[in-house]
Amino acid sequence: MIDLKTVKEIEVMGEGGKRLREVVNELLNKIKVGMMTEEIDTEAEKLIVSKGGESSFKKVDNYFWSTCLPVNEQVVHTPPSKRRLMNGDVLTVDIGMYYKGFHTDFATTLIVGETENNRIIPFLDTGKNALYKAIKQVRIGNRLGHISQTIEKEICGNGYFIMKQLTGHGIGRKLHEDPFVLGYLDRSIEKTLLIKPGLVIAIEVIYSMGSEDIFHEKNDDWSIRSKDSSLTACFEHTVAVTEKETIVLT
Repeated sequence: MIDLKTVKEIEVMGEGGKRLREVVNELLNKIKVGMMTEEIDTEAEKLIVSKGGESSFKKVDNYFWSTCLPVNEQVVHTPPSKRRLMNGDVLTVDIGMYYKGFHTDFATTLIVGETENNRIIPFLDTGKNALYKAIKQVRIGNRLGHISQTIEKEICGNGYFIMKQLTGHGIGRKLHEDPFVLGYLDRSIEKTLLIKPGLVIAIEVIYSMGSEDIFHEKNDDWSIRSKDSSLTACFEHTVAVTEKETIVLT
């Protein structure tokens, strides 16, 4: 069942999203070569609390961190650890904030330090562009399939691969709500959900350089990686629809 939000609820989520983005901006400035990913998580927790929020991810059963921090072939849900970031690593920062009863969710992928691999920047730019174009499809009268089709066209059209088992989602009082927001079109657009006022979704562009196949890392209950060890990335925004406009909350 889809929980459509009121204008006032979206306003609260907008304030939470604004604060989350402040957290992200400060956090990204702290990331440098040689840091352990658990140090990034510690900073994230401090920043979330300083902005009057709580960690969304810590409200997930058996997840004890404020961020997911996949590196290189890791794609989602990777817990912070004592892994040290190396120059040229590709890091995803996935983070959520719970503020006044509502969650917002955000992710971005970046290069740590510098890289001589000239394939990485176009790879990341494609994901950013896909998310931007997908958000433009979020409007009353369109369907979720318009979002999915746009992501698929941008990612696959540039020779990359959608991780089809990993999707965006509704968001609000719970971090993960209905509906699923796919990164590819699995049926005719007319059979996908009609976008209505009050819909709030976390759109996620989750893709890899070499394969759509994934598997769970050994000895880890959470971390998912690409099966062929190719580079992965994730870009995510929380987006709300009102009668008047579409709002990027994060």
